Amino acid sequence: MEYKAKIMDEKAIKRSIIRISNEIIERNKGIKDIVLVGIKTRGVPLANRIGSIIEEIEGEKIPVYTVDIKFYRDDLNLIDINPKVLNDIKYDINDKIVILVDDVIYTGRTVRAALDALMDIGRPKKVQLAVLVDRGHRELPIRPDFIGKNVPTSSDEIVSVKLFEIDECDEVVIKER
Repeated sequence: MEYKAKIMDEKAIKRSIIRISNEIIERNKGIKDIVLVGIKTRGVPLANRIGSIIEEIEGEKIPVYTVDIKFYRDDLNLIDINPKVLNDIKYDINDKIVILVDDVIYTGRTVRAALDALMDIGRPKKVQLAVLVDRGHRELPIRPDFIGKNVPTSSDEIVSVKLFEIDECDEVVIKER
């Protein structure tokens, strides 16, 4: 499928991730009690990249985990399924500052599902949201704390994020639905 516009290339993505990393450190006055949690799939490599940059800046490694929201989505019929958290969080998130990381925020439903999954794991002190792209069109009252790029879109468009760890290239493009 041809894309309509390339809105971020490899360098723009890198700059955004560096800025988000610095903003996380600044807003939280350091990295004490911070845990990064990437929302599967493309939130995970973004969380790992943010974690690496924060480690470069602060000289200290922070935990980076994954949350799989598959059984927390509100568009699945879960009548006969007993939802349980499917993730790799073995870390106690109680009283921690959890930075949820995702590639694109659109309606807010993915983030809502991730929040539900986190609450099944523990009770964080605070949850903040970092996204590479905010495309608007929210259906829920959810707003990111850290944004790489705001991209006004129509509901007929698709924002496609490609990351090297998964797609062997870094770019963000807009496609027609």
